[in-house]
Amino acid sequence: MAEQNKILLVEDDDGLANVYQTRLEAEGFAVKRVPNGEEALAIAIEFKPALILLDVMMPKVSGFDVLDILRNTPETANVKVIMLTALSQDSDKEKAEKLGADDYLVKSQVVIADVVERIKHHLGMQ
Repeated sequence: MAEQNKILLVEDDDGLANVYQTRLEAEGFAVKRVPNGEEALAIAIEFKPALILLDVMMPKVSGFDVLDILRNTPETANVKVIMLTALSQDSDKEKAEKLGADDYLVKSQVVIADVVERIKHHLGMQ
C-alpha cells in the first residue's frame, strides 16, 4: 500500500466515522480510525499516515491540541492535516491555520464528496 494512501481518521462520532471510513476505503484509501486525540497521537507515529482527518470537538484532548502536538513532533510535522469540525467561527478557523492545519472544513457546510476532493487535492492526486 502506497504511503500516500494512508489516512488517519480522528472522529468520536461512530456513525459519522463509519460513513467516512466506508467512503474513503471505496476511494482506495487505507483508513485507520481512532475515537480520540490521545490515540491519534500514539497511532500517527506508528501508522505514518499521509493525511489526518481531524475532528476538533473531542473528549480529553481537543483537535487543536492534537494539531499543535503533531506539528511539534518531528515524525508528524509534515503530515497533511484537514480539520473537520462543527465549529464555524472565523476565530476557530484562524486558530487552526495558526497551528498549521492544511485545511479547515465545517461539517455542516460540506458533503463527503467535498471532503474526498480536498483529501485528494492535498495529496496531489488530482
